Amino acid sequence: MNTIKKESSKNIRKKFIKYLLPSISAMWIFSLYTIVDGIFVSRGVGPTALAAINMSMPFISFIFAISLLLSTGASTLIAIYLGKNNIDKSNKIFTQHMVTIIIVSLSILIISILNLDKLILFLGATKATFPYIKDYMKIIVLFNGFFIISYSLEVIVKTDGFPHFAIIGVSISAIMNIVLDYIFVIRLGYGISGAAYATGISQLAGSIFYIVHFIKKNSRLNFVKFKFDFSIFKRILLTGFPDCITELSSGIVIFLFNHTILTYIGEHGVIAYSIVSYINILVLNTMIGITQGMQPLSSYYYGKDDKKLVLKLFKMSFKTITIVSLATFAFVMLFTESIVSIFIDNSNKELFYYSIKVFRVFSISFLFVGFNVNISGFFASIERPLRATIISLGRGLVIITGSLYFMTHIWGAKGIWLSTTVSEIICLIMSFLILKKLIITNKKLVASN
Repeated sequence: MNTIKKESSKNIRKKFIKYLLPSISAMWIFSLYTIVDGIFVSRGVGPTALAAINMSMPFISFIFAISLLLSTGASTLIAIYLGKNNIDKSNKIFTQHMVTIIIVSLSILIISILNLDKLILFLGATKATFPYIKDYMKIIVLFNGFFIISYSLEVIVKTDGFPHFAIIGVSISAIMNIVLDYIFVIRLGYGISGAAYATGISQLAGSIFYIVHFIKKNSRLNFVKFKFDFSIFKRILLTGFPDCITELSSGIVIFLFNHTILTYIGEHGVIAYSIVSYINILVLNTMIGITQGMQPLSSYYYGKDDKKLVLKLFKMSFKTITIVSLATFAFVMLFTESIVSIFIDNSNKELFYYSIKVFRVFSISFLFVGFNVNISGFFASIERPLRATIISLGRGLVIITGSLYFMTHIWGAKGIWLSTTVSEIICLIMSFLILKKLIITNKKLVASN
């Protein structure tokens, strides 16, 4: 019996690593080419243009949040039915999902184009940043559908049993984005519009790569005839909502911070926060990548009613989060000046050293964010959407809003940079309480060896 258990643990660890590495790599590559976008704009156009991209980020986060809302839910249900060996049901969910995201992306395109100036002003544009944001946004809006399709299929291709394809697809997008950034922004001088075209075209390339995979015969998931099933759509929305909030939270937080910083500090504060935001996206996406490495397997074994392996996977992902959180914080604290110098020339000493100071304060939150993302993702993977939603809404909207409000009223500008850490700590306490309640009320899920 002990030999069987050891083999089982070893096999599940191998599977977890098989899914973990592509998930993290895909999120890192995505984050890095987003950061490279900012570097090219900052160096090729200027700090004000960098601030303009930062002020556009809530809209981009909204696009990815919509993709996560639909793709995480669809991926979870597909994995569950694959675990039940119901291939036909999985294919129908997959096809319905693809039709849905096309309709949604077209709706976003039409509404955004018709209300572009209002949208830009809503994002907090100033006289200096308005023309930059408009040049950037009008192109990003046109390509929004490829953002959604590319990210959605990157999630589902792992569920299909091809996790390494996630890395290939994201790498294609990343390399193309970096090359086109250099050509459009630096060589041809297209400015911030060039950065937007580079990003949009790179998402188009990623979308084409994934679509070709699902058309091929070696894919388990295929396009089939289907009737729109609203009960499935409802389950998709409920399951995907927590991860949607996790992604949307980054956009909401950037939006709230931009407006608060403009009130308390001014535009140079927004430039400093732009740097913080890029690194924060990298850290957050790393934690999402670890969680997504667990989710397809957790959903699959949940569908097979193997609760012991589900719990084992959660423990593995939790340990991984712990190690990565500590390593990330240590790295950022040691190399703060080097990270900031990538974006800002240290000849502007006041802005440079101010950015270093606020970055170090903000980075304390990196110790806690991953655990909240991981626990929420775990609940989503076993179709516990209410618990997952409470955690995601807590850290992504309710708690951070309250924390930002109270911290700025108590400490003014200094409170802005501490508010995220306070929010994550409060949310983590809540997450552990919810997790403890599940353990107590559902002993079958957490039965020990």
